[in-house]
Amino acid sequence: MVTQKSTRAVGLGRVLIAVYALLALAATGRSVFQIATQFSEAPLAYTLSALSAVVYIVATVALIAPGQGWYAVAWATISFELAGVLIIGLMTVLDPGLFPHDTVWSIFGRGYGFVPLVLPVLGILWLRRQGRAARAGGADGTGAVGVARRTDPGTTR
Repeated sequence: MVTQKSTRAVGLGRVLIAVYALLALAATGRSVFQIATQFSEAPLAYTLSALSAVVYIVATVALIAPGQGWYAVAWATISFELAGVLIIGLMTVLDPGLFPHDTVWSIFGRGYGFVPLVLPVLGILWLRRQGRAARAGGADGTGAVGVARRTDPGTTR
């Protein structure tokens, strides 16, 4: 019998992981540069950019890694990301003076084409779908969904 297990890194999951990895790279580069060269000008904004970079890195790893523990980490980080985008986005719209320089999440991710606003919504919808598939398909606790089995024709189950 051959058993092949898939992870969350299939189909739309691959696209989400790629976009999260790209944002992780962009936010990390931005925050490192800003903290190294301009931190005194806007410490809160640049610290929030660094926080968003960490969130994107952890979300990327959690989406790639198998297992229910990583599935929970993906839920937590993506939910935190959505809350951050909404809170920081709203704060920057209502009182732009709070952040003299933009963060990754300023004005709902405007500087990144609003991808930081849309991405966690898509991530949550996709994680919900994966959770339903795991419950319906009887995932084996590794986070694998859609276990494909091939048995010898002469065996019965």
